[in-house]
Amino acid sequence: MDNDLTRREHDGFHKEFAERMDAENTRQNKRLDLLEKNANHITDLTVSVEKIAVNMSNMLEELRNQGERLEALENEPVETYKQIRTTIIASLIGTVVGSVATAITMFF
Repeated sequence: MDNDLTRREHDGFHKEFAERMDAENTRQNKRLDLLEKNANHITDLTVSVEKIAVNMSNMLEELRNQGERLEALENEPVETYKQIRTTIIASLIGTVVGSVATAITMFF
């Protein structure tokens, strides 16, 4: 009967075990709270990254559109210059041909 515990010893061990279990539960609950917070932060970051990706896609599309508009604006003076040059050349040729035709008709 040397190994038998008295009621007081048994209650003391039981109380110590319960206190240790409560302390462990408290530590585990804190860990779970931290994990939940981290998971929420990760979710928030994921949503933010997705929003950034969508915004970047929209910005890329807008840049493409602006590039097309800029190219059209850059080409407009070139086209205008070509039209003016063509008109001047046609006028000169018309004047020369008209002068030659007038000169020919005056001789005949």
